[in-house]
Amino acid sequence: MDLPIDAHDIEYAENFLVTGDLATAVPLLEKLVQMLVEYVEAECSDTSKTQWFSFADPFERLAYRRIERDPRELVQMEAPVDRLYGALGFAYIRQQQWEPARDALMQAVRWNPMNCNYRLDLAELFRVLGDVQEWAALSNSVIERASDNRSAARAYANLGQFFLDEDRASAASGCARIAQRLAPTEQRVVRLMSRLMNEHPEVAEETDDHVMGELVLEGVPTTPNAEIAVCLLMCASDAAAEGDTAMATDLTVRAHHLVGEEACKALIKLIHESDAELKAERAAGEAGVADPCPDEAGE
Repeated sequence: MDLPIDAHDIEYAENFLVTGDLATAVPLLEKLVQMLVEYVEAECSDTSKTQWFSFADPFERLAYRRIERDPRELVQMEAPVDRLYGALGFAYIRQQQWEPARDALMQAVRWNPMNCNYRLDLAELFRVLGDVQEWAALSNSVIERASDNRSAARAYANLGQFFLDEDRASAASGCARIAQRLAPTEQRVVRLMSRLMNEHPEVAEETDDHVMGELVLEGVPTTPNAEIAVCLLMCASDAAAEGDTAMATDLTVRAHHLVGEEACKALIKLIHESDAELKAERAAGEAGVADPCPDEAGE
């Protein structure tokens, strides 16, 4: 059974959404989802050995492997079905249908767990629906997976707002300082800094060590995930080797913005050293196979 939808079908529906024609977009998107569900139920049953995903590019697939450590075979869907659910979720949001929007975005995250925009939008829906714990948990989950500075900053800003609401000003200050370093002009970051200064100006005197220690106690990472930066740089190296300089530059810039120039230099050095060691090991192995040992040569 062939997949009954393709990228062109999704793009066609998205065009109505972009122009604001929800009356056409929503039924079309819902029909595509129905067709997809029927196909998935028949052809894509998850097993202990196989799982289907809808990653946008090789970076997301590699990042999923390294972050989630999923040992199963990852099968790529032929159509960007995560975009289908994301578009439907956005359409429902436009109609203020919060619960259907939440359900659609949960499916978008299931099909592409490395797309942090889905997670952040889903987090906001949980907040609208009154589940602030899930809002905070999803925001925290973004930090481990964020592959650009703005997504990471939004996640930290969300957590900062959460801690302020819980009267944990030092932890909120830690989130605000990290978010400001990552993306100082992001609106959520600006609002958090303003609220923090108005409600708890005293935390400005607290040291970085103190506020970061509060974040550690809360279970919040104090930096974006270096593993993500490694994946970005590895894929940038592959893109450069294939002559795709635009992709290589984009991935490298994202890594720099995420963890900083010095950390990127150190990671690039480690990647090169690891590649050199691997090549040496392969060369030694090939030489061992090609050349007989002395005893064999003397026979």
